[in-house]
Amino acid sequence: MPLTSSRRSELRAQAHKLNPVVIIGDKGLTAEVVAEIDRALKAHELIKVRAATDDRKAREAWMGEICARLQAEPVQQIGKVLVIWRENPEKKPEKKVDPAPSPRRGGRDDGRRSGVKRTERRRSRTASRPPESGPRRRRPRSSR
Repeated sequence: MPLTSSRRSELRAQAHKLNPVVIIGDKGLTAEVVAEIDRALKAHELIKVRAATDDRKAREAWMGEICARLQAEPVQQIGKVLVIWRENPEKKPEKKVDPAPSPRRGGRDDGRRSGVKRTERRRSRTASRPPESGPRRRRPRSSR
């Protein structure tokens, strides 16, 4: 199933802070490189791959071949960096935890909980001293 544009946007945002974990070198897309990309996808789901070639068409072909061989989805390609995503079925999806219900529900509306005394802000024990220097002097006016 192809990625939706909103999911692709989320993945791009997550990938922004990542560093490339695999580098495709001078020999191109070898079986060893594909195996390493597969291991990285199993571990992280979302990875960056750096291609060490200046040939744009070769990079596009590599992106297509990687995604086809590993059943992954292309997220983004910026210059020599390819961003690839594949869902790991073994990894449990992270559940978003709802915040605990507020203990104030149904209580008083003045912001205090029943039975809890409202405390004031702590004040310093010593009074603040005025500056030791004399009164502030005004700067002389300069001619305009």
